[in-house]
Amino acid sequence: MVRLGDEVIDTVSGFKGIVVSNTEYLQGCNRMSVQPRVKKNGELPGSKAFDEPQLKLVKSKKVKRGKGRPGGVAYAQPSEKNNMSR
Repeated sequence: MVRLGDEVIDTVSGFKGIVVSNTEYLQGCNRMSVQPRVKKNGELPGSKAFDEPQLKLVKSKKVKRGKGRPGGVAYAQPSEKNNMSR
């Protein structure tokens, strides 16, 4: 089983990187986004999504999960308590 923070390789393409997100679909398909390392020229390649069974574990917990407050759009929305739009 592959988890967030694991280093993986896609068994079809050879794409290698760290699992940075997991999307679970209603019909049971799990897609995992894999972020590769920065290239030697400093360019950051984009992440790619793969079906979970297609990924092979290279190293477990290569990157530890952050302990801070999660981000995302839910935390960017004004609350009724702190509504700056009035």
